[in-house]
Amino acid sequence: MTKELMMLFYDSPNPAPNPRRVRIFAAEKGIEMPSCEISIPKREQKAPEFTAKNPRGQTPILELDDGTVIAESVAIMRYLEAEHPEPPLFGTTAREIAEIEMWNRRVEMILMPPVGAVWVHTHPFTAALPGRNAEWGESNRPRVAEAMRFFDESLEGHEYLAGDAYSAADILLLTTVDFVKFVGLEMPEECGNLAAWHERVSARPSAAA
Repeated sequence: MTKELMMLFYDSPNPAPNPRRVRIFAAEKGIEMPSCEISIPKREQKAPEFTAKNPRGQTPILELDDGTVIAESVAIMRYLEAEHPEPPLFGTTAREIAEIEMWNRRVEMILMPPVGAVWVHTHPFTAALPGRNAEWGESNRPRVAEAMRFFDESLEGHEYLAGDAYSAADILLLTTVDFVKFVGLEMPEECGNLAAWHERVSARPSAAA
């Protein structure tokens, strides 16, 4: 049974990975979220009415019925977890919580920065952004491959990234790996563990969110 909360989710469609994180998370929990689509190509996230809600001018955000605005995808996921703890996607025991947080941070620190550098500094969609440095962007391509090899090694003998169950860490890695492909990069051929994991988690109904 789905659950409806009094809130409004400011979403952006694929390939934006951060809003997709929240959509997948909500789908795993059976949460229905009324949403408002914000077009990144049209720069709607930089409009004054949006930056009044989130000064960073980024999606996603979650606006509660009391006017509270929660920005940043993981923070929104944390809110949803606290409101609807089943099934647990951030862990329940001290060890599970710590391991999932560890892997969340590793996705954010190891894989996301070089992917973002390639995206911002080399992709045609971002050509109008000020301060682009194509040399810096190109130098991050091998760093993306190196990061994916790290996660491939980490998945050796494991079905999921953090512990024995599907978790928020898998959601973060899935959305980032899929964005890697959109940016125009490929998973190294030797990353068989990562490829098998990606096939498993992509087969979950929530991955279509």
